[in-house]
Amino acid sequence: PPTPAPGRAAGLSRRAPGMARQGSGAMLPSAGLGFPPQNLARVVVWEWLNEHGRWRPYSAAVCHHIENVLKEDARGSVVLGQVDVQLAPYVIDLQSMHQFRQDTGTMRPVRRNFYDPSSAPGKGIVWEWENDNNSWTPYDMDICITIQNAYEKQHPWLDLSSLGFCYLIYFSSMSQMNRQTQRKRRLRRRMDLAYPLTMGSIPKSQSWPVGASTGTPCSCPQCLLVNSTRAASNAILASQRRKLYPGAVRQSSTFAGGALWPPAAGAGGAAKAEALRVPGAGFAPGQSVPGAALPGLNNLNRPGTQRGAGLGARAAVPPGVPALPVKNLNGTGPVHPALAGMTGILMCAAGLPVCLTRAPKPILHPPPVSKSDIKPVPGVNGICRKTKKKQLKKSKTPEDVVRRYIQKVKNPPDEDCTICMERLVTSSGYEGVLSPRGIKPELVGKLGKCGHMYHLLCLLAMYNNGNKDGSLQCPTCKAIYGEKTGTQPPGKMEFHLIPHSLPGYTDSKTIRIVYDIPTGIQGPEHPNPGKKFTARGFPRHCYLPDNEKGRKVLKLLIVAWDRRLIFTIGTSNTTGESDTVVWNEIHHKTEFGSNLTGHGYPDPNYLDNVLAELLAQGVSEATLKD
Repeated sequence: PPTPAPGRAAGLSRRAPGMARQGSGAMLPSAGLGFPPQNLARVVVWEWLNEHGRWRPYSAAVCHHIENVLKEDARGSVVLGQVDVQLAPYVIDLQSMHQFRQDTGTMRPVRRNFYDPSSAPGKGIVWEWENDNNSWTPYDMDICITIQNAYEKQHPWLDLSSLGFCYLIYFSSMSQMNRQTQRKRRLRRRMDLAYPLTMGSIPKSQSWPVGASTGTPCSCPQCLLVNSTRAASNAILASQRRKLYPGAVRQSSTFAGGALWPPAAGAGGAAKAEALRVPGAGFAPGQSVPGAALPGLNNLNRPGTQRGAGLGARAAVPPGVPALPVKNLNGTGPVHPALAGMTGILMCAAGLPVCLTRAPKPILHPPPVSKSDIKPVPGVNGICRKTKKKQLKKSKTPEDVVRRYIQKVKNPPDEDCTICMERLVTSSGYEGVLSPRGIKPELVGKLGKCGHMYHLLCLLAMYNNGNKDGSLQCPTCKAIYGEKTGTQPPGKMEFHLIPHSLPGYTDSKTIRIVYDIPTGIQGPEHPNPGKKFTARGFPRHCYLPDNEKGRKVLKLLIVAWDRRLIFTIGTSNTTGESDTVVWNEIHHKTEFGSNLTGHGYPDPNYLDNVLAELLAQGVSEATLKD
């Protein structure tokens, strides 16, 4: 479910967390996210990962439903539409810890996260902000907890910059203000169902990106960022603590027997930084507090955020990871961006001066190119593709499409149909909802290529809930039957060669792709037919290296464009705007000369990753031979 959240910015409070006076505004991140002792209850919150690397919480009702299913079958599937009709297309596979959207095939990682019972989710308190559509959007769970903590302490305001957001919260007017633009939005505190409680040992939350089952670490930029941050920050924190409190810390990277960051669950997983409880958080400067962790370390290793602060020691940064220049009294040194905010907090708490510098700006576009230097891409026909309004296929009824790809099963096994969660030997859960001719609710079919079995009525309901393009996608293995098409609005795709090289591909020229989609009126296949949609940020420029694999990716992107799979109409997770053109699960590189946003170069795995994303949409090399 595409729930947006406030945008990020490179802000940092100058006051250290935990140092706000009574009655003053709060600048501290929540201390309620740390794992409580094993013999206490904790609140369970299920979360899904959006395309910006942000974990978004499901509602309390949905989490209760997932927990109930988990108790029955820890390796089963959860149909979210059974508890929330707005989530009807979504199914969670507990074995792979992924959410699957049945009508589009989109997959997103999910995780089971834990919070203190006294925090906001344990009390059923939800904080929300008003988006541009005049509807309410819940904050991320850690931000919600932070706001609630400040509210309970009767702070008049709250600075969220230490969590990576350039927003101020004013409780008197119940508003949120962007510190850069001065724009204000309303916010509200709402009582809802409390999230479920659990007891016993805490299983490791599965985090994204998930590496291969062989244990090979994931090498994507997000994981490189987080893993290198974790190693460097452990060493720096130990060094800082030895200087501040001589003799209080052993020569190790743990405090009070607990690691500063829990180990990642899954190869290369991005584990969440949890705040450690501090028994004597109010100690005076100079006192030695053996075994006590420094406060304010929660959630400061978010990938992609740019924060600035001072640091005396230099951190080892692996090649390809962007560095942030940070100045202090001893000079200037490259500091990993995710360490900057944490280091500034530590230095402020120790009374050390901090001098901030601006974060480096991404290089989005190449140098100017004359028309005479722009050339066609070798081996690719043409330089432009256009799409028009979708022509609906009227030759096949939904019943004909379902029958085309299945074989009837006379004696089905006593297993669950993973669409309706009823047994295959009983009638479909959609009995009474759909009454098509010739399809009885007890009929079971087997998909031809993969062999997975479902009620025919369930497959028909899934097809009717999708794009109705004559294709079908298996909800279990995601195998695509037929030619999958999307809901991309009309527009133009241009592609050509420019005489500049991308970082990491110095021996190659660059393929530039320009997408241009104008505003228009939504069609019958879109969320709100007849309503106007917006198209922000067009034309959008994207880049590929001009080598054999880059040209292959271009050819497949052209196929995806013709099938209307590159964009769709939905809600922007960046701005919160609804009824607007958004990317559709095929990642593009929009940053030409740097990789500060994660959407640029160098990224040695990008071409392989985008080939896999195209394959998941049914666009493979075999389509080039047809």
